[in-house]
Amino acid sequence: MDEKFWDDKYGEHGQIWSGRPNGVLVNEAADLEPGRALDVGCGEGGDAHWLASHGWTVTGVDLSRVALDRARELCRDLPVDLRHQDLAKEPPEPGAYDLVSLHYFPLLREQGHAALCGLVEAVAPGGTLLVVGHDMSGLQGHEGGDFDPGDFYQPAEFAALLGEGWTVEADGVRPRVDSAPEGTAHTHDVVLRARRSG
Repeated sequence: MDEKFWDDKYGEHGQIWSGRPNGVLVNEAADLEPGRALDVGCGEGGDAHWLASHGWTVTGVDLSRVALDRARELCRDLPVDLRHQDLAKEPPEPGAYDLVSLHYFPLLREQGHAALCGLVEAVAPGGTLLVVGHDMSGLQGHEGGDFDPGDFYQPAEFAALLGEGWTVEADGVRPRVDSAPEGTAHTHDVVLRARRSG
């Protein structure tokens, strides 16, 4: 699931996603004071657009230049900075974001956990980490063809890194807010929301 994989995926289709924000983001971020947000795996820009429209200054990162071109079109005239960035090689600025948001982002598990640690460290004092993944329990085998979901970090692994100075505000499985993507059997999400001490 490298840059070529994602460019091919986006390039084979017109718009892949709905253009709407993820429902969990809307529910969890609605009560947050807007500031700087990092939208990880921003894709075609639905979440970045919603955040910017609600007062956030957004940095969106993605591996796919095709997706970023679509996000630029959607987010034009909004305070959104879209970057082609591999977080495993180039972590975000530490302590820079009032919200770090990852929704269904396939972050590959790696020795040393540099990308995972970098995303946690990117949350500013008083800021929020929001990680949403598919609940894989109860699903037979795995969906996705040539990759194993077990190769990618899950929200619980982010939670395990949060020590002193963090308050976990939500950590569990809940029914999906949005309909599952076509062709998948995902009925529930795993949601982690944590706040860093100010």
